[in-house]
Amino acid sequence: MLDWGMTHSPLFAALPNLITLSRILLIPVTVLMIADHEWNWALGLFLLAGASDGLDGFLARTFDLHSELGAYLDALADKALLISIFITLAVVGAVPASIAILVVFRDLMIMGAVVISWIMEKPIQIRPLMVSKLNTTAQIGFAGLVLGLKAFEWSIGYWFGIALVLVATLTVVSGVAYLAQWYRHMSA
Repeated sequence: MLDWGMTHSPLFAALPNLITLSRILLIPVTVLMIADHEWNWALGLFLLAGASDGLDGFLARTFDLHSELGAYLDALADKALLISIFITLAVVGAVPASIAILVVFRDLMIMGAVVISWIMEKPIQIRPLMVSKLNTTAQIGFAGLVLGLKAFEWSIGYWFGIALVLVATLTVVSGVAYLAQWYRHMSA
């Protein structure tokens, strides 16, 4: 592997976190583009955010640049992006409000459970469950699908309903799975 000495610099070590912070800064711009019905820009920014998520993870893994801050920032960036996009898509009428409510409620429920466990001095470390990874993938895919449909002015087919039901089901199932994991932890 080429090293030219740059992999030991503090700036390089901070690069994954800086990329993640830039993803967080893209969120209000993406929301604004959706609100203004600038679908091409919204889709482009969404894809850029996805690419930055892959890049910061690649850099962290490849050059062993993992950090506790990076783990928290990455999770925050992912959740903030998805929640913001689902809420905004619901506000402009591109998706039913019920799906945005489900997505937000699930994440608020998980965060509330974590806070309660800290308050009760029984902190829990939430590890991503397989159903949660599937849920996140489905949510990202669905948001990208909606943005793509709008950007390219394609009509919504019957599969939109299928994708909507899939996302709703995975959101509920993953929320229940996390709640069960938390309840077992708190009851022990």
